Amino acid sequence: MKKHTAEQAAVYLILTVTAVFVLYPVVYSFFLSVMKPEEASAFPPSIVPHTFNPANFIDVFGIVPIAAFIGNTFLVSGIVMAGQLITASLAAYAFAKMDFKGKGFIFSLFVASMMVPWEVTMIPNYLTVRSLNWLDTYQGLTVPFLATAFGTFLLRQFFLQLPKELFEAARMDGCGHIRYFVLHVLPLSRPAIGTLAVYSFLNMYNSYLWPLLITNSEMMRTVQIGISMLEFQESTSWNLVFAGITLAILPSLLLLVFGLKQLVRGMSAGALKG
Repeated sequence: MKKHTAEQAAVYLILTVTAVFVLYPVVYSFFLSVMKPEEASAFPPSIVPHTFNPANFIDVFGIVPIAAFIGNTFLVSGIVMAGQLITASLAAYAFAKMDFKGKGFIFSLFVASMMVPWEVTMIPNYLTVRSLNWLDTYQGLTVPFLATAFGTFLLRQFFLQLPKELFEAARMDGCGHIRYFVLHVLPLSRPAIGTLAVYSFLNMYNSYLWPLLITNSEMMRTVQIGISMLEFQESTSWNLVFAGITLAILPSLLLLVFGLKQLVRGMSAGALKG
């Protein structure tokens, strides 16, 4: 009994130390965001803040339109999330529940496309968006991301776990594919759909390179680009930079906290059966 308790204590100690190492960069950015300029720039840096200056957050709103940046980011991330849920769920249903010629080959192409790095497709996507005059527009920010091979793969794995008897019973009641998909498959797949929603939203929310590449006007910038406007060539107030970073990561942190259970459950369910 004592040995068992000692092992548990050791495990909790290791987990606690690991959690501190993982979370400390995030916590330290909160500390820096409320420091005064001289303390934030001091060397060696303070591990914990000795001053408390919440006015940094107000100053950030006065320097850059960060509310507009966050609004843009939420809009773009929401559109991409909705698009990926629609396209991925429809494609996943076709691969999981429908029979058609070449299904295995086409699905292999889907899976193979996950191996292609995003940087390889960035230039062709940019040229396509430019030819459509979508530079510096919401279409340019969202359309290239409305479909995802990962989302299709994730949902297909979940749809495969639904019993065939359910579909056969639905067919006997006169259900077609569309009705069965809407009334049975989607409600039963909420963990996987929630996982994809959280993943796609956070992925787009933290996107940096693509918005930087195709947006020019200040009002089309996303928050990840807007934070860099707090750095100046002559001097940088790190307390203001980290106040902006705190404002930027706060929504995604809250979404991750509330969606973490759904995310883990959906990932585990998709990994149990191939």
